[in-house]
Amino acid sequence: MLTEHPSAAPDLDTLTARAAALDNADPLAHTRERFLLPEGVVYLDGNSLGALPAAVPAALEDAVHRQWGTDLIRSWNGNGWWEAPARTGDALGRLIGAAPGQVVAGDTTSVQLFNTLLAAARLRPGRRLLLTDPDHFPTDQYIADSVGRLLGLEVRRVPAREAAAVLAAESGNVAVAAYAPVDYRTGGLHDMAALTTAAHEAGALMHWDLCHAAGALPVQLDALQADFAVGCGYKYLSGGPGAPAFAYIARRHQQDFDHPLTGWHGHAEPFAMSGTYTPAEGIGRARISTPPLLSLLALEAALTAFDGVEMTAVRDKSLSLTGFFLECADALLDGLGFTVATPRDPKRRGSQVALRHPEAYPLVAALTARGVIGDMRAPDLLRFGFNALYVTHAEVLHAVRELQAVVTSGAHRAPEFQERPTVT
Repeated sequence: MLTEHPSAAPDLDTLTARAAALDNADPLAHTRERFLLPEGVVYLDGNSLGALPAAVPAALEDAVHRQWGTDLIRSWNGNGWWEAPARTGDALGRLIGAAPGQVVAGDTTSVQLFNTLLAAARLRPGRRLLLTDPDHFPTDQYIADSVGRLLGLEVRRVPAREAAAVLAAESGNVAVAAYAPVDYRTGGLHDMAALTTAAHEAGALMHWDLCHAAGALPVQLDALQADFAVGCGYKYLSGGPGAPAFAYIARRHQQDFDHPLTGWHGHAEPFAMSGTYTPAEGIGRARISTPPLLSLLALEAALTAFDGVEMTAVRDKSLSLTGFFLECADALLDGLGFTVATPRDPKRRGSQVALRHPEAYPLVAALTARGVIGDMRAPDLLRFGFNALYVTHAEVLHAVRELQAVVTSGAHRAPEFQERPTVT
């Protein structure tokens, strides 16, 4: 049972009317035109790979044919290639509440995570404990363990809801607390302000993974006095498959930022070709190596989809979409074996809804065949991500109706939906 009061759930006509009314009143309706969306597809997997922004193809065309093809190596100076990591970083900073000069784009999330997490731990010498979340994305946990081995730290997995108490109990011993504001599986939202405050009261540094938050909800890193953060460019930011990641280093930590991957792009004089490393001033020292320029320029173009958009409006639309999805699910999926894994309280919900069902994978596969794209996470979660810039309420209702049709007809039990590919 999805809701304790299924009899109170609205009927289909009411849901259809509500979807139309919500879409007609949507202040972000115009941003849907900033994306190239395939006909006949409802795309609810923007929490894994964002849809293609309309600005990207032309930007890549220019990058390939003019900047690379004609200007060649002259583009490092003439077309601003050298400045692209900082320029794109500042554009990202606007979306995550960071003043200019604190974000740099380039390399992968794993690389940025390793670099900043180890550097954060080095800023708290003598402290032997690194806290991370047992529900963190696997890479975050793997890298925390690696940092622990390299620095001789104990890595302790503590759920986010218990972290403040552990920080208080271990005050003076915790070097870094490394968490994500959004649970990548369920979409549950943690209190960034409270956890950051708890870390600082214990003398620890706070490290945030924003992969499921950047571009989806207002993140006020400066206002929170966060210390470090990383995030990817390909989810809600729609930078494309494998888009570069970003790193945030609060200005107050930049002078002492001592990271392990001291590549030549972070050198104070990279073209002096010195054999010893001297870090650049400011955020420039967080640069590592030659960035993947084509991907970086695609991400920079993708970010223009947010031009003139306030993240508070994105958050309002996101909550409307996820709340309406839950309303539709309560009305149409009750009694069909689903339970809701995502918090119903809007203050505790990111920009996705996860449903539990024992046949999660074949249900998602059958939905995809019908043009409704979500994804699943083992063992039993169906995940639906809502990018407020292009998803409509009418699409939300259509998705839930299709899910109802699949499960009631048993279409997901067809052989072609049972065999799992490499990527789920």
